[in-house]
Amino acid sequence: MDRIKELVSQLTLEEKAGLTSGKDAWLTKAVERLGIVSVRVSDGPHGLRADDYSRPDHATMPAVCFPTASATAASFDKKMLYGLGEELGRECRAYGVDVLLGPGVNMKRSPLCGRNFEYFSEDPCLAGELGAAFVNGVQSQGVGTSLKHYFANSQETRRFTSSSELDERTAREIYLAAFETVVKKAQPWTIMASYNKINGTYSTANKFYIDEVLRREWGFEGVVVSDWCATHDRPGAIAAGTDLTMPAEDTDGKIVEAVKNGSLPEEALDACCERLLKLVEKAVKGRKQGAECDKKAAHLMAADFAANSLVLLKNDGILPLKKTDKVAFIGAFAKEPRVQGGGSSHIVETEITGALEAAEKEGISVTYAKAYDRNTGETTAELFAEAVEAARSAEKAVLFIGLPDSMESEGGDRPHMKLPEAHDRIVEAVCRENPNTVVVLHNGSPVEMPWIEAPRAVLESYLGGQAVGIAQVKILFGDVNPSGRLAESFPKKLEDNPSYLYYIGEGDKVTYNEGVFIGYRYYETKKQEVLFPFGYGLSYTEFEYSNLKVEKTGEHAYNVHVDVKNTGAVGGKEAVQLYVAPKKVKAIRPVRELKGFEKISLEPGETKTVSFSLSERAFAYRNADTHSWEIEDGGFGIEICKNAHEVIFRQEI
Repeated sequence: MDRIKELVSQLTLEEKAGLTSGKDAWLTKAVERLGIVSVRVSDGPHGLRADDYSRPDHATMPAVCFPTASATAASFDKKMLYGLGEELGRECRAYGVDVLLGPGVNMKRSPLCGRNFEYFSEDPCLAGELGAAFVNGVQSQGVGTSLKHYFANSQETRRFTSSSELDERTAREIYLAAFETVVKKAQPWTIMASYNKINGTYSTANKFYIDEVLRREWGFEGVVVSDWCATHDRPGAIAAGTDLTMPAEDTDGKIVEAVKNGSLPEEALDACCERLLKLVEKAVKGRKQGAECDKKAAHLMAADFAANSLVLLKNDGILPLKKTDKVAFIGAFAKEPRVQGGGSSHIVETEITGALEAAEKEGISVTYAKAYDRNTGETTAELFAEAVEAARSAEKAVLFIGLPDSMESEGGDRPHMKLPEAHDRIVEAVCRENPNTVVVLHNGSPVEMPWIEAPRAVLESYLGGQAVGIAQVKILFGDVNPSGRLAESFPKKLEDNPSYLYYIGEGDKVTYNEGVFIGYRYYETKKQEVLFPFGYGLSYTEFEYSNLKVEKTGEHAYNVHVDVKNTGAVGGKEAVQLYVAPKKVKAIRPVRELKGFEKISLEPGETKTVSFSLSERAFAYRNADTHSWEIEDGGFGIEICKNAHEVIFRQEI
């Protein structure tokens, strides 16, 4: 009998039941007589929301707020996500945190989801690869992660009671795929089961997806933890393989009773306890007394991450600005930027640097007009007039706008895809007064832009973390070449989104009638025009692609190589994107799907070869009749693309 099994055998039934629920909001229960200590968890995923247990009120400790997942996904940079994970792991050790609750790899089914800023993408390949890099980075520091929210958790409305109704193919190809990638490439210490039901069964009690798919099929070795207050049936959750219910619950007696009356096999409870004790073992091994983190250095790191993630959506040559230009910064977000969303991931920032402060520190002289109230997004006649006057008096105007905090938070979905009405009016007025206007956006998910033709440039900042102003100034004035690419499609209007008719659902049923056709899979297949496609982003330089080679390495396996050259005058980064395009197949499939991406840096005149390896899975679809992955005859195209809409090269295989 190994040591873990020996420990479990020494536990009383009551102690076993106790191990499977929290001590409080952030600690697991200890069993002091056997030397079993508590494990401490903390909300993430873009910073630590850790309570100070040395204070009676357990106040949240200040921590560095890094760019949210909606921003970092736009980097298309696996190395960066690994580095972000490393730094968060170091900070966890310094704060005494054993498990960081994140990342979130749920799919962005609709722009309306209130937690979209916490999730990476509408594409499972991108979300899975970035999520795996993040998890590996955190766990390299001896700190665990909690991959969330497993799964089909696509909305906040009725999140405690709604049932996500979806077929096997949709589940496997879209909503489970990113989780599968992270499990197989990174083995997160824990996975968090979501609030919602899946086809009528709560996630925490869904034995098929926890025990059969997650553990037996994918080989997950860690702990399944409930989202906070997501367990409705403690014995049922244990039987399904949910090891830990959080936070503290006064329901341990139900497990004891279930074991005694025979409705819950004690072997199932023992299995949960074994996995929990392995988690305790990992946590203890990873702890480091006296660990420290450099918050000032991390603040600058956050600025670099943001600069690598901001997306230039439009530029007719006005950017980069000259530091000698007479520039007006207009909008409250220039001084007090919106850097994160609301809810459980909300960080008490160590500091915040807005663009106005960042410009001043760089010795760049800019004028400032508030334009609107930061919290409500509303304006007044006086603020509106000041904004127009500031635009009139400047050679160039940079207008900082976006969504207020109340629009994007855990617990609620957006009612529409619009910006505050006042922001749209200010854009139109400022652009009329000054044709040399640049718009800088602060938002966690896509917004409609009825004014898109008016400004000369548009820079998407997403929710770029506490140092976003530094990144904005570096890009606006040319110290950094923008290289972000959209990790989600921007439809022209909400009604264009494929889930529009079904999102939120009826009663407690939410039907995923669009199936596998979410995001660009729908827009490109239907030839639906969008405002900006998935994978889109501009640069201050130009890249030339050449010499595409596709080598067959197996029956359905290939290596793909392509040369990329920087033909412009400044250094820059390019996100090289590979898609697989089915040709004549019987299954109804998207016209193309992302199957590989790499971020590279190139100096002027420099060429690099980018290589991809495609396995059978890159060409397969999920056959719901046979419950297996299958590849149809009919052939495929290998496509190297600038984005989901713009194909550079295509080779038939």
